[in-house]
Parts: sequence; structure tokens; C-alpha cells
Amino acid sequence: MTASLVLHGHFYQPPRGDPWTGEIPRQPNAAPWHDWNERIAEECYDPLGRAEAFAWLSFDVGPTLLRWLERARPDTYASVLRGDSASRARTGHGNAIAQPYHHVILPLASRREKRRELRWGMLDFERRFGRSSEGMWLPETAVDQETLEVLAELGIAFTILAPRQVVAPPPAGRPGRVRVGGRDLAVFVYDGDLSHGVAFGELLRDPAVWERRIETAGASPGSLVSLAMDGETFGHHHKGAVETLAAVLGRQRSEGGRRVENFASFLARNPPVHEVEIVSPSSWSCPHGVDRWRTDCGCRMSPADDLDLSWRAPLRDALETLRNGLEALYDERGPATFVDADAAREGYGAVLDSGADRAPAYLESAVRGPDLTVVGSTLLEMIRDAGAMFTSCGWFFDDVSGLEPTQLLRHAAHAIDLAGRLDPGRAVRLERELAGALAAARSNDPEVGDAARLYEREVRGPHPLGVAAGWGAPIDA
Repeated sequence: MTASLVLHGHFYQPPRGDPWTGEIPRQPNAAPWHDWNERIAEECYDPLGRAEAFAWLSFDVGPTLLRWLERARPDTYASVLRGDSASRARTGHGNAIAQPYHHVILPLASRREKRRELRWGMLDFERRFGRSSEGMWLPETAVDQETLEVLAELGIAFTILAPRQVVAPPPAGRPGRVRVGGRDLAVFVYDGDLSHGVAFGELLRDPAVWERRIETAGASPGSLVSLAMDGETFGHHHKGAVETLAAVLGRQRSEGGRRVENFASFLARNPPVHEVEIVSPSSWSCPHGVDRWRTDCGCRMSPADDLDLSWRAPLRDALETLRNGLEALYDERGPATFVDADAAREGYGAVLDSGADRAPAYLESAVRGPDLTVVGSTLLEMIRDAGAMFTSCGWFFDDVSGLEPTQLLRHAAHAIDLAGRLDPGRAVRLERELAGALAAARSNDPEVGDAARLYEREVRGPHPLGVAAGWGAPIDA
């Protein structure tokens, strides 16, 4: 039996556009490029596309990044779709797998949020790739038992975890089996040492060393060596890494005698036989479970700076309180607006970012009457913003004043504005509650002060609450 190799790249960028205009503000720390999407595309995504790497690299691409690539880098976007199609023709299974629509830490989400984010990601994937996704990449590989239950419930066949996320990985790199909710779900555990060596550049300096390590890791017939790393490793984090990747893949295919494939094709030939127990909750980037996204657990980007990270908990608390208020509004107005409010919300993933030719027809079919399409659209877009408020990068870095938390606050404000078109008084109350809670999220920069001041200056300054924000005349319904 031939040994197999899967190299998986996780590609993701958060939504960076102003929610009111869709335009991405200039980001000075991305200079000389206008913003980080443009910079990383030129350093990483475009070179990988030109190298046709997506035909051989197992990958997931976040829906918010695919949306940007489709509009701003159509050639690279086409290479992503082309790579998946080529792998399907070669192995019978596509290289691409889905990820949730927003890059949220699923163990910290309610079951309803889990299902919505996963379903939206699946529907967006189906629209773009023309097929269902067999697997699902979990943001930061963050997992708990309920997340696996929802994956299995939605028909996902497998996911990918880090070695420390299972009690005992199966032998020879093979998939393990988790029994959840009366269903089986396959779990692949990537090689942590090899993946770390690529992610931090050690193995990218010499393709021959990387190849020897692959051969040593998976020498037995029928074994699988799988690596998982941020896709931005190639060209953005490490210059010249695209060429190294192409050289390793090329030699493995032609000289290594190793089958270069994807997780789905390996799983089709090797169904799991070993039961595995997951560590719940856990993630690949926080040894404290998922505390990096809710507490000062000690995980930080700059350990030498010794910054105070106690802002993480009040930021999450403030946004969770707002989310609860937004969901309550949806639950109150949804049944009178939609034929089936739960189905309308879940199915919205099929038309997100699909253009003017699909969304109107979806809304017309979902609402109880043509006079309710504006109300329906407002409710659904409000829920989209509620999801965008929890993208993981908002807590990943070391200060609440960064680009990422500020972007979360923009989506919070935009969601409040949408709520205000339906219930102005409630919107005012929600924003007062938000601002009060944000005052406890203190920045390490004395000039910033706290997240409430950041919100007032950076978010409400350009987009004042009320008439100037677009809901001076509430929607009557």
C-alpha cells in the first residue's frame, strides 16, 4: 500500500470593510499596500494561484476572504475553484473543504449560533464550488462535544484537529472515529512537529530536509502524513515559501512514491476504526482550551511587552449582551415576517454575497408578503452583523485598540443601526448597555482609554446613531 501525504492550508481574512459602505479603510500598518487583504494577496494568494498550488494543496478558504478575492482578485479566485476541480478529476474528491461563515470560536457560541455559522459556511461553499463539502475546518480548530454533534447533524464527514486535542491519536496518521448524537464523525489529527516546523520556517529553509522529515514520519505502507498550517505561511509569513512548497509537492509526486491527496480521498479508502476521545474544549492556538478568546490566559503575541489583557472578558461580555438583544428582536419580529423564521435565517447562507440576482428572490420566497421584504432583509443582515461581532481575531492580539477589535465594534454599531430601523427605542437602549459594558475593557494605551471611548471616537464618530445612520424613518411593518 502506498503511503499518503496531505498538506493542508487554512486561508482566512476577517471582514475588513466598513459595514455601512463596504469599502476597506486604509490600514497604515499594511503599507505600502492600502490594506492587509491587498498585502497578503500580493505576497501569498496570487503567487499560490499562479503556481496552481490549489490543485495539490488541501485547503479551506474563509467565506469572507472568498468574497474579497472574487471581487478584487478574480484570477486568484478562479485558480482556487480550478484547483478544487482538478483534484476532483484526479482523486474523485475535491481539495477544498468548508469553514464556518464567520471565524468564530464555536465552543463559545450557543448551539443555535453553531448551527447557523456552520450551515452558512456550507451553503456558501456549495454556491461557489458547485458541490457539498465533505469536511469542515473549525476556526482555530476550536472544538467541544456540542460542535462535533452539530457537525454530524449537518452531515459533515470529518474535521481536522491538533495532536493535543485528542487523548490518544490513532496510529499511522489514520482518522479516528467519534460517536456523537448517534452518528459517526471522522477526526484527522495532523502531525504537530512537522506542521510547527513549516509554520515557523525551520523546514522551509531547505526542501530536502522537509522531504526527509516527511519520509521518516510516514514510512509504513498505507500510512498518512498530514500537515496543517495557516495558508498565509506561504509567501506572507515566509518569503520564498511558495517556491519551497511547489518543489516539495513536485518531488513527492514524481520521486517520492507517495500519494499526494486530500483528507476526503484518504477517508474514502480508509474509514476510521479507532475510537478517539477529544479534549473539550480545546484549540490549536491556546493551550488553555479556548481561554484566549475570553480571558487573560497568558497567551499573547508579544510576551516581552507584558501587556494587560484583562480587556478580553468585558469585550466578550459586552458583545454577548448585545447579541442577546439582537436575537430577541429577531425572535419577536421574525415569526410575523417570515414563513419560517428559523429556516429563513439558516438558509440565508445560500445567498450571502451572491449579488442582486439571487438575494431578492430568496427574500421574496421567505417572507409572508412582498411588503415585508425590507423588514426581512433588515432582520437577516442584523443577524449577519451579530455573527461578525465574534470573529476570533478580535481577541487574538494584545490590545483592545487594534484593527481587529475595532472592526468588531463597527459590526456591533451597524447591527444596532439595523435594529433601530425596526425599533428605535430598543436600539438606543442596546447601545447604552453596550457602551456601559465596554468601559470595563481598558486599553494599554492611555490615549485610547477604554473600548467605550474607542467606540465613540472610531465608530460613532464617522457614523452617528440615528438619522445620519439611516434609520431616522423607522420601517413600518
